Amino acid sequence: MQPAKKKKKTDYAALNSPFMRIPKMRVEAARAILDLKFKEIYELRGRAPEALFEDLKKIRINADAEMLNYFKLAVGFAEQEDE
Repeated sequence: MQPAKKKKKTDYAALNSPFMRIPKMRVEAARAILDLKFKEIYELRGRAPEALFEDLKKIRINADAEMLNYFKLAVGFAEQEDE
């Protein structure tokens, strides 16, 4: 008998967050933004993606460098939403 496959835990909070409205946003990146205590897209306006990534590295030792690209995407989207 084969061992049962472990079901991957679904992050519903990240999936249902406003950040998932950003085109091409990954659930893991939305979770990272939530972990940085942001709740809404507009809160990212004027933020430096690099500073957000540095803050993430303080709470996640093995922060994925790819998150920086998603932070840039999110900040750019937040600033466009104003126009």
